Amino acid sequence: MLKKERYEKVIAYFQKEMPIAETELHYTNPYELLVAVILSAQCTDKRVNQITPELFKRFPQPELMAEVDSAEVFDYIRSCSYPNNKAKHLVGMAKMLVHDFKGVVPDDVNELQKLPGVGRKTANVIASVVYEKPAFAVDTHVFRVSARIGLATNSKTPLDTEKQLMKYFPEEIVPLAHHWLILHGRYTCLARSPKCSKCGLKECCKYYETNQKKALKAQ
Repeated sequence: MLKKERYEKVIAYFQKEMPIAETELHYTNPYELLVAVILSAQCTDKRVNQITPELFKRFPQPELMAEVDSAEVFDYIRSCSYPNNKAKHLVGMAKMLVHDFKGVVPDDVNELQKLPGVGRKTANVIASVVYEKPAFAVDTHVFRVSARIGLATNSKTPLDTEKQLMKYFPEEIVPLAHHWLILHGRYTCLARSPKCSKCGLKECCKYYETNQKKALKAQ
């Protein structure tokens, strides 16, 4: 199957089965989403959503977070992964957001990456989710799923995968496609035990095709 055809089948499937797909992080404005995404690194969205209500209650604006020591932020996020580093990043991010960007979360991926704790993945999430720009954030789910299905081939890095996905997904659906692959990886194409028998992408999935051939040979 040609890659173009594979993409067409994947798009058609998700447009039918998942016409609405969005982040599972809870937020009410760009600043809150930025904080939540920084916290979500190597941490589940469920855990982040348990942490952020009290955090946002204490720091509803970046100006307030910029005024405190990271130790105070740590007290609110201690139950997430790497709380020391993330507390420092959040305070540093808030200070730069206030001093360099007048408290407004930028919409440019390169500008976003100047903020402490914000790498390319996080910057792409903000640009895509908040500003609906054609930016494809590649997290562990997207990296795994796109490789298994065959949307990204011979990819060694998240950037390699991002470039391939951006080449074949139409720009107007990139923000939606980002969530398609994340949610598919989170609930169906699991890392250790993918639910292939329940997956609607079997006919266009390289991983499933390879495993089927192995199963037939073993018979």
